[in-house]
Amino acid sequence: MKTESFSRKADYIGITGSVLCIIHCLITPVLLLTSSLFQNSALRVGYLSLDYVFIGVNIIAVYFATRHYAPLAIKRSLWGFLLLFAVALLLEDADPIFEYIAYIASAGLVITHLLNIRQHRVSHTH
Repeated sequence: MKTESFSRKADYIGITGSVLCIIHCLITPVLLLTSSLFQNSALRVGYLSLDYVFIGVNIIAVYFATRHYAPLAIKRSLWGFLLLFAVALLLEDADPIFEYIAYIASAGLVITHLLNIRQHRVSHTH
């Protein structure tokens, strides 16, 4: 029962990480253009390196969410969206299209985590 509860919490952690990443990606350009705080390059680099934190949080969340009880389709979707998310974030400076791919992958992670939560509820109420 503890493992199942932790798997469900992993879904919520994944959702939170993905939503925070979307917010981070949406406000970063505004902050870089409007805030004098981000004229300091050390602070700007630290803020932008949050991408790696989001990748790490999502890796942990997907691992624990899929470890035991997730159906195969949900496991594949979570790992697929995670891979797409990580690659897109790492390549976002190479081409603007990767930023949009990261948004799509992040939304895919949120939706798939929600489906996994729903699947847990459905399978454990019968």
